[in-house]
Amino acid sequence: MSQTATRPSHIHVTPNESGFGAEITGLDLSQPLPPDVLAEVKQAWADHAVVWFPDQPLTHDQLEAFTLQIGPFGHDPFIAPMEDRPHILELRRAPDEKARNFGAGWHSDWSFQDAPPAATLLHSKVVPPVGGDTLYADCARAYDALSGTMKNLLDGLVAIHSAALPYGTKGVFAQETEARTMKIIVSEEAESPVYTAGIEGMTQAESAAILGFLYNHMTRDEFVYRHKWRANMLTMWDNRCTLHFADGGYDGHLRVMHRTTVAGDAPH
Repeated sequence: MSQTATRPSHIHVTPNESGFGAEITGLDLSQPLPPDVLAEVKQAWADHAVVWFPDQPLTHDQLEAFTLQIGPFGHDPFIAPMEDRPHILELRRAPDEKARNFGAGWHSDWSFQDAPPAATLLHSKVVPPVGGDTLYADCARAYDALSGTMKNLLDGLVAIHSAALPYGTKGVFAQETEARTMKIIVSEEAESPVYTAGIEGMTQAESAAILGFLYNHMTRDEFVYRHKWRANMLTMWDNRCTLHFADGGYDGHLRVMHRTTVAGDAPH
């Protein structure tokens, strides 16, 4: 009498009720993961889009090493990296800063690049006692919820993404008057048709109508997961099927995070 073999799991995955987002425990990210364990981590990431690993006090070397197990580093423009760490961005906001918190707007990281990053990894070093959540929107579920008519309308449309609005010489960061700990590099290189500026072949009004509907639809409560940070937590998300938003609410408190990205492929 034969029995069906059940493949043992090396990690423990606890998904959110919706299936979007999951906690992964039972492993030590400070050490290289064996191939079978790494495969389980990547599968959980593919299944849930946003995954987080609590209680992982990682050094810079260890954060970089785990990132490279997921894939090669992505390119991070317009923000100065840490000294001697060209692939790590320090997202630091001092207690007395008045500037808007970095990432306070729905977006997918570097979507204006020819090959945007597949993954972003964010490691918490100093977590404020209040605020500082990150919100994630499940774009795959949002798409599935559209009517067939809307899906047909969207099929074949090409959106134009640009870095000019935030990072151009006349963009949001260039016009800031409040001091900011993070060094934002304002550049003319951002001022080319390379976040979502319009839809090819449509007027600005037509683009705004469709994009405005989609932005509101994707970020409805039923598609959004609010992530609560704890110190020494590593979170990894899929930029290809999610949007995220860095919430504030922690003025007067220090917040320090370290970020890496994993290179992706050109959209097609």
